[in-house]
Formats: sequence, structure tokens, C-alpha cells
Amino acid sequence: MENKLKSVLSGTGFYVLLALCLLVAGVSGYFLLFSGDEAEEAPPPAAVSAPVEDLYVPEPMETEEPPVETAAPAPVEVEIVPPMPEVEVDDTPVMAQAPQLTVSPLNGEVLTAFSMDQLVYSPTLADWRTHDGVDISAKPGTTVLAATAGTVASVEDDPLMGTTVVIDHEDGYTTTYANLQTTPTVEPGDLVTAGQIIGAVGTTAAAEAAQSPHLHFSVARDGEAVDPDEFLNR
Repeated sequence: MENKLKSVLSGTGFYVLLALCLLVAGVSGYFLLFSGDEAEEAPPPAAVSAPVEDLYVPEPMETEEPPVETAAPAPVEVEIVPPMPEVEVDDTPVMAQAPQLTVSPLNGEVLTAFSMDQLVYSPTLADWRTHDGVDISAKPGTTVLAATAGTVASVEDDPLMGTTVVIDHEDGYTTTYANLQTTPTVEPGDLVTAGQIIGAVGTTAAAEAAQSPHLHFSVARDGEAVDPDEFLNR
């Protein structure tokens, strides 16, 4: 066996074997080469699309809405109001009036009180008599105020009560300010308001000269003496 193999390899058999090997190798390479190119050059399959005009688009379906039922309006009850009785209207114009303001003409100690029911002793005249006002102690020159709004009725020098100012007010009232200094600050016919200065305390009243300086203040209504304290606090 070994001798047969040596005889084949050493002679023409060697070349025949070599030729077969080359042939096998060439055939194998050919198939490998052409099969790879065909795989690379093969185009991808084209996508198939239908023409736009051939596509079927379904038409929208018309739907009918159910009718809406409206409820009938509920009956409204109307309340019958009886007519108001006719009222007679008073068209008389009403005049606005300011509130009546009163102030004390002077603040001080009361020397002699109002007394029309009992007699009061007068140290100046040395007798007993009624006293229609109130004597209020004050230093000479102390200002005296109008007790309420009104019109100056008179300014005079009374023989007994000295310099005196009389003011008329509503409802028949008058106020009197006596024993003032000789020159008051108002004149007859002047309109005054509550709290307005009308003069100053003096020593002109001869009938009350024995007393210390003071204001003699009195009030009357329709000529009748009225307690000054009640008038100021009404």
C-alpha cells in the first residue's frame, strides 16, 4: 500500500491530483462570488399603494335629534291688593325752625334769689319787698351774655336799676339785664343770638348799691314775672 502511494505522488498522478484540487477550489470560489453580488444587487420589494381616487371614503351618516319637550309654564297666582283709601293731603308749607337755645347770662354765686311769693329784705332800701329776678355776683367788667336769641327792645338808664338792656323773645318772653356798665354793646333793634355779649357788669343800680357788684337778671312772660331758673332750664 505504501509503495502504491509513493508511485502515485512521484509520477503523473501527482499532477492529476493537484489539478483536481485547483478545480474544486475554483468552482467553490465562483459560486461564493456570484451568490454574494446577487444578494447585494437584489432591489427591495416595492410597496404597493392604491391610487387616492380609488380609496373608499364612507359618507357621514345623518342623525336626527329627538325633539325637546318643553314643559308648559305653571300658572302664576296674582294677589289682588285692595285699593288704598284716599287720604287728604295737607299742602301747607312747613317752615324749619332752629332749636331754642338758652344759656346762663353769667356764672357766679347767687346773692338774692327770685322771690315773688315771699318778701325779701333789701339792705340798700332797708325794707321788705318782692324780688322779680336773681342777683348773680361778679366782678365789675365781667361780660354778660344774651340768654337766648331775640331782638333788643330797649337800652336805658333806669333810676333804680341803673343801665338796663331788655330783649324780646318768642312766645311772649322778655329778659332784662340790669346794673350794667353805662355803655352796653347793643342798641335797640339789634338781633342777638344766644350767648352773644350784650354788655358788662357794673355798679349803676342805686336800689342795690349796698350789695357787692352783681348782675340783676329777670324774666317775664306777657308781663308776668317768671323764675329765671325755670326759663333757662325749660
